[in-house]
Amino acid sequence: VEQKKMAEKRCEGLNAKFILEDYRDLKGRYDRVVSVGIFEHVGLKNYSTYFKVTNNCLKEDGIFLLHTIGSNVSDLNVDPWINKYIFPNGCLPSLSQIFESAQKYFVTEDLHNFGADYDKTLISWHERFERSYPELSRKYTERFRRMFTYYLCSCAGAFRARNLQLWQVVFTKGIKGGLRVAR
Repeated sequence: VEQKKMAEKRCEGLNAKFILEDYRDLKGRYDRVVSVGIFEHVGLKNYSTYFKVTNNCLKEDGIFLLHTIGSNVSDLNVDPWINKYIFPNGCLPSLSQIFESAQKYFVTEDLHNFGADYDKTLISWHERFERSYPELSRKYTERFRRMFTYYLCSCAGAFRARNLQLWQVVFTKGIKGGLRVAR
């Protein structure tokens, strides 16, 4: 709810609409669909439904951006500690799992991997968390502080070791002439 409010405030006056609901309940037709940080929580058994719903909501000349953390391998196992304390039932997709599920609905126009740089983001978040902790300590315990520090730093290590990736995949229904992406 807070992220939606912040996005609406930042985009005030722009032709943008932010919807906070279960992806399976999405209705309407959109020029653009942007999915950030959702796919990791969908689960392999729901990938086809996810892409089908997105396809149904996207206009024929629309663009769909999928932003997701992913794994180098098609493995349904998630780190047990992260599964228990941070992202219950999360599942990091591999590229082959994404593309196998999406191919029925979309043309892949672009793939960009930000994974090699994401450890810097996580370390920055950790530094901001530590600077803010004196104020946060009124609401959160020292145990929470240790757990969140472990989470951020272990994930930073996994990205630095290139075991995890951060992908942005651009899909369309097949724009005539293809989508030109500047690099």
